[in-house]
Amino acid sequence: MPSGELQDTVAAVATPAGRGGISIVRVSGPDVPRIAAVVLGRLPAARQATLSIFADARGERLDEGIALYFPAPHSYTGEAVLELQGHGGPVVTHEVLGAVLDAGARLAEPGEFTRRAFLNGRLDLAQAEAVADLIDAASREAARSAMRSLAGEFSAAILGLVAHLTELRALTEGMLDFPEEEVDSLHRSDAQTRLAQLRAALQDVLARSRQGNLLRAGIHVVLAGRPNVGKSSLLNRLAGEERAIVTAVPGTTRDALRESILVEGVPIVVVDTAGLRESGDEVERLGMARTRSEMERADIVLVVLEAGALEAPAGLLPGGAKRITVVNKIDLVAGAAAGRQGEAIHVSAKTGAGLDALRQALLEAAGWTARGESVFLARERHLRALNAARGHLEAAAERDLQWEFFAEELRLAQETLGTVTGRVSADDLLGEIFSRFCIGK
Repeated sequence: MPSGELQDTVAAVATPAGRGGISIVRVSGPDVPRIAAVVLGRLPAARQATLSIFADARGERLDEGIALYFPAPHSYTGEAVLELQGHGGPVVTHEVLGAVLDAGARLAEPGEFTRRAFLNGRLDLAQAEAVADLIDAASREAARSAMRSLAGEFSAAILGLVAHLTELRALTEGMLDFPEEEVDSLHRSDAQTRLAQLRAALQDVLARSRQGNLLRAGIHVVLAGRPNVGKSSLLNRLAGEERAIVTAVPGTTRDALRESILVEGVPIVVVDTAGLRESGDEVERLGMARTRSEMERADIVLVVLEAGALEAPAGLLPGGAKRITVVNKIDLVAGAAAGRQGEAIHVSAKTGAGLDALRQALLEAAGWTARGESVFLARERHLRALNAARGHLEAAAERDLQWEFFAEELRLAQETLGTVTGRVSADDLLGEIFSRFCIGK
């Protein structure tokens, strides 16, 4: 968004499309007082819910509802903001939005309100992204982590790292300015101690961010195996309901069936796929081709075998994803024990035996561990930045006698961390982030 566009006044419907009890038209920008005078006949008192008639430029009544005015800079965007809360019908909402646009506003782009909040210093970039994550949260744990990021916990952790980096850089620059032997020997040990502490703190933030990323992105799990080993029954048992058709006829599943579940708050998408075997049926072969395509995109592949007949699936399995071997139908084998047995998880989809061990194995394979402290609902770009900063600090540790290179690695690490909160942000990065927001937010 060019800086000149901040002079525009924008408007959008901030509530979901469709019928409801209430709809909200949000307006933000310098022309809010003038638009309020046209649509409401006056500017409402600041931060007071005011019963108002919403009218068009000809004075024709469109709706009646509550108007809320937030003067700059004490608003979500940091600009003058007007919210019109009317009846939630799509026609009347469109009419009210049209009246606001006719009065001089333009239609907001996706995420433009939150982008303005960022550009006006009301939120940093990590907090702005947390707004979208809070809206899209798939579990209570994800929503709580997003709320913590919106409150600034993640940003505070990053800024803490930056502050320690700044101190270490100042120490290093002092050694460059005064390279006498006695100064170098005095500060060298201190610099290495500070660097070690900084690396440990960064590793903690990275670990908590990886955990949070699982809450946000979830885990893609694919069930693979020969026909009739109980993949569909296993999906139904994990989902807690009859989602897949189960018969004694091999090859019932022809297309991928997806089901979302939560395990300890972590969203997991489980995909049931066509059985892998040699077949002359064209439809079944197409189903198996889709199975292999799903496995190539999976985070974890559950290779399902049948107890008492441990025959592997036909053909090679893609090697990219992590694999967990699941031995199903142990209820048909006398004396078979459920749970982890060596490298495999032994279960019964019919009785549910061993399913808790399977759920834990899924979380472990994905890297999830129960943590006492809160996690950060980090995005993939955050993880890339943290990993890059860790690499620069590792390089600095190897340059302890080459202070010019040491200082440069510290500078690069600080610059990389700055991209997380938006202290260093390219326009194309901002465009990519905010284009994924919904209109009205």
